[in-house]
Amino acid sequence: MRGLVLFDLDGTLADTAPDLGLALNLQRERHGLPMLDQAVIRPYASHGSKGLLGIGFDLTPESPEFAAMRDEYLALYDEVYVRAPTLFPGMADLLERIENSGLRWGVVTNKPRRFSQPLLEALALDQRMACLVCADDVSRPKPHPEPMYLACSQAGVLPKDCIYIGDAERDIQAGQAAGMPTIVALYGYLDLQDQPWSWGASYVAHHVDQIETCLVAWQQSLEPEFVASIDEEAGA
Repeated sequence: MRGLVLFDLDGTLADTAPDLGLALNLQRERHGLPMLDQAVIRPYASHGSKGLLGIGFDLTPESPEFAAMRDEYLALYDEVYVRAPTLFPGMADLLERIENSGLRWGVVTNKPRRFSQPLLEALALDQRMACLVCADDVSRPKPHPEPMYLACSQAGVLPKDCIYIGDAERDIQAGQAAGMPTIVALYGYLDLQDQPWSWGASYVAHHVDQIETCLVAWQQSLEPEFVASIDEEAGA
């Protein structure tokens, strides 16, 4: 039995957009700007401080003030990010079913460990994971495959026996580069510029419950078209 299901954190496993958005709005308030609606912020929540400062302040990493604003944002996020962490609806049940099926699961994220570890502890998931790889655990984060290889090393499995689930193009690229099948989570934080159907993911999950269908197809070595046909029958 193939043994390891890997999740991205923000926008795939946990719905962290509310706290990421809260920190951004606190920062905008500090700079005399009105709050942004969460619906405006949400599509950028998987893009880290780069995406959030872009939508919140029209900054890019090349902007002279970017580094200072990023540090300020992270300090504000540090104050709020474990207030009310939330898994996506259906995710808690999915993790239980994964474990009950004999599979293990872990997390590979570009989020720094200073936030990832306490967040997963607050969700009471830290003792259940087979591995946790964060951006600062590697020299080259996603889309490079280095984090994927480290996760495999931590869990003691080969990349071919893993599958990676994420909501950003870099997630799919990292999984593919490591030789893993991938699932794109369409319920995550995609913006209007994203074109997930062009990313080449092995499977597509419109919502959390569909991940299990994808995992069954992966376990049985069924082609991606199997999941597509299920989607059509369900009217997804």
